[in-house]
Amino acid sequence: MASQTPSRAQLLQSAQSLCNAFASKADINTLLSHFSSTHQISAYEHGLPVLAPFLGRPFSGRSGKTSVAAYFELLQKYLTYENMEFGEWVVDELAAKVSVCGSAKFTWIEGAGKGQSWEEDFVYVLDFDQAAKITDYQVWADSGAAYLARIGLLSQVIAKGGKETKADDQSDTQTVV
Repeated sequence: MASQTPSRAQLLQSAQSLCNAFASKADINTLLSHFSSTHQISAYEHGLPVLAPFLGRPFSGRSGKTSVAAYFELLQKYLTYENMEFGEWVVDELAAKVSVCGSAKFTWIEGAGKGQSWEEDFVYVLDFDQAAKITDYQVWADSGAAYLARIGLLSQVIAKGGKETKADDQSDTQTVV
């Protein structure tokens, strides 16, 4: 007998519950309660691993140095955020997947970048098991802003308003035939 997939309403409610918990800065155990206990779970925030400790590394399972809990611990160690909101939800009932765009003001809270803030739009893609619990959590966000904040240069780049780089018009280039 084929396994039953959750309804669109169940998927949407589960996705919104996790996102609301994250937006309200719920503790890690509360966040993990939204994840499957019957399937392997994972979290992955896309980006180069050298840019921030939580980027470009696969986190899986509930405990250990590379667990989903460790991913959320890293976020809490390095970032805080406010005014987190989520926009339109895209629910794929057949694939048991939900995508959503969000936005928030993020602040780096450690090291050279302590106190540097930026407005960011991001995307979550969440996969679910048959009980509408999350199995895979993926994030696409502004890894460049996170990196510049981490090294303490974001406020300087923002202050310049992008004026520090000009497009090369190639006027000083010769064509050699």
